[in-house]
Amino acid sequence: MYRGIGTHLRHVLELLDADVAKVYDGQGLGDYRPRFSPVVRAILAEGPLPIRALSTAVGVTHSAASQTVNQMAKAGFVDLVPGADARQRIVRLTERTRRLLPVIEAEWEATEAAQRELDRELSVPLAQVLAEIEKALAKRSFAERIAGNVQDRPDQD
Repeated sequence: MYRGIGTHLRHVLELLDADVAKVYDGQGLGDYRPRFSPVVRAILAEGPLPIRALSTAVGVTHSAASQTVNQMAKAGFVDLVPGADARQRIVRLTERTRRLLPVIEAEWEATEAAQRELDRELSVPLAQVLAEIEKALAKRSFAERIAGNVQDRPDQD
């Protein structure tokens, strides 16, 4: 069976996220998702943030941050309040999230320990490989690399 790099990356992410979600579920946090953690961490570090600043802080698109924040608001983990500009929404943690922080933070520590354990089994730490990929793609995008390898095709009538 042939699987491309994108398929491998998605599969690994699905495996990791599914197992982290199982841990949250076992801790009574069935509605807390792994994708919420970068948002919670950013707000803990920087305080309430507009969605655009939040997207920059966690390294995702504005659209992805907005979708995650909307899921978190629906589950009661964040509140959205108007900013100085009517179009701006400020994201802040709810009291529910603050009460759950000891459980969430303990899971973060356990996840980081599990990641270090996994890294010891790999030839190169996973985070290092991913950082190297990001750096290389910042220099030359994957689209540019593909375009440089596309063979001229004869015109089709």
